[in-house]
Amino acid sequence: MGTVGSTGSTGELTITAGDATCPLAAGPKIVAHVCNDRGGWGKGFVLALSRRWPEPEKAFRRWHRERAGNDFGLGAVQLVRVRPDTWVANMVGQHGVRPGSGGPPVRYEAIAACLATLATEALRLGASVHMPRIGCGLAGGTWSRIEPLVAEHLVARGVWVTVYDHG
Repeated sequence: MGTVGSTGSTGELTITAGDATCPLAAGPKIVAHVCNDRGGWGKGFVLALSRRWPEPEKAFRRWHRERAGNDFGLGAVQLVRVRPDTWVANMVGQHGVRPGSGGPPVRYEAIAACLATLATEALRLGASVHMPRIGCGLAGGTWSRIEPLVAEHLVARGVWVTVYDHG
């Protein structure tokens, strides 16, 4: 278990072994993860989310289906309440689902935009944020590019973040 960052007006980033769908914190919590912009939900971390709570998948599929009339797209965030003190943040930070000529599906700029929105919501709710190493699984991103975004957009704004390494 390692801790990066400082206390005070900034938050803290902790990396620990565990399951991000079982956040280790008291008080309000947001479980954040990266989704694709094609409406796909069926591989990776979303399977663990769906086993724990059905609402995030249902809300994501509806959000995608009704995208002509809403903000669905790269950089958008959908907060779904799953318990009185817990939300899931569906963050659209992945273009498509497979690597192509443009490289892996991860879109770092979209993840940065999602994290900025997530910080605003976490501060509004007084919530800590819990996540796997977002963007580093099926999206094909690298933690060395994602971690600075988490530090800049969440920790520096005073949000406490726990990243869970499964297993």
